[in-house]
Amino acid sequence: MSTRYSRDHEWVRLEGDVAVIGITDYAQEQLGDVVYVELPGVGKNLAKGAEAAVVESVKAASEVFAPIAGEVVAVNDALADEPALVNQSPEDAGWFLKVKPGDKSEVEGLMDADAYKAFLETI
Repeated sequence: MSTRYSRDHEWVRLEGDVAVIGITDYAQEQLGDVVYVELPGVGKNLAKGAEAAVVESVKAASEVFAPIAGEVVAVNDALADEPALVNQSPEDAGWFLKVKPGDKSEVEGLMDADAYKAFLETI
């Protein structure tokens, strides 16, 4: 499945039974230089729309919301030492967390790349 996007500027990509989540290129541009990322603990159950992480930049702190519900099975520990990965590679090396989705159909309910691009044009 291709990458899907939320209205809160998170992306989700299914890799087998796990969903990888991060923030979009648009979100990292709005934040500016990311200096700190607070990630949830492995094993935490996230509700769809609940706060999943916090990103701090030179401009502001911002919450990252869970675009789907699920249990956190991994976090990107590299962001603790190198938060700039979020700016350099937001949809690859700068991923935030991996969750085991409660309902994979939630991913399908998110926007595809074309719909997200159209959504950005309305902002």
